[in-house]
Amino acid sequence: MSAAPPGGYWNHNTHHHGWLLSELPARVGTAVDVGCGDGLLLERLAPRCAEVVGLEPDPATAERARARARTAGLGHVRVETTGLLEWPAADGSVDVVCAVASLHHLDLVAALERVRRLLRPGGLLVVVGLAREQGWADHVAGALDLVGARLLEARHGGARDPGVPVRDVALSRAETRDAFRAVLPGVRLRRRALWRYGAVWRRPV
Repeated sequence: MSAAPPGGYWNHNTHHHGWLLSELPARVGTAVDVGCGDGLLLERLAPRCAEVVGLEPDPATAERARARARTAGLGHVRVETTGLLEWPAADGSVDVVCAVASLHHLDLVAALERVRRLLRPGGLLVVVGLAREQGWADHVAGALDLVGARLLEARHGGARDPGVPVRDVALSRAETRDAFRAVLPGVRLRRRALWRYGAVWRRPV
C-alpha cells in the first residue's frame, strides 16, 4: 500500500494521490480534476502543470478549493463551480483528466464519453473510483480492505472527513468495468486498496 504524499491530510481517497501522480507525465499542459472537493489534489497537481482546473458543482466546496489555491499562491489554478457534463470547454482542449471518488456521482457512460472528447490526442485519464461490491470475491477483498484501513488509520491518526458532498455508489464493479471498456477501449482497470479501483486510459494519437 502506498503512503499519502506529504502535506495536507490523509483519508481513503488521498491515500491514492501518490499513485495517481505517478501515472502522470513529468510536465503537463492543462489538467482537470473532476469533483475537486476542497482542492487538495489541485495543490498537488500544480507543480507539474501549466494550468490546473478544478470542477466542483457545490458552491461552498468550490470556494474552499479557491481559498486553498489562493493561500498556496497558485495563480495558475482555477476552480469552476460546475460539473463535468456542464463545463463549457472545447473538445480536444485538455491534456490530463483526473477524478478521485467523483465519477460515481455522475452517469458513468456520459462522463467517460465527455472525457474522451475533452482529451487531446495522447491525453490521459486517471481515475480513483468507487464501485459497489457484489459477489463473494468482492466481499473477501472488502474484508481485507477493512483490515488495511484500520492499520492505515492508526498510522495516520485517523481518516479525516473533508466535509464534501457524498453519494452512494450505484454500479457494481462488473458494471463499472463494462462501462469503461465500452467507452474507452484499452483502458487499464485494477482493484486498489480501501475499496477503490484505479483506471488509466490514454486517448490514441
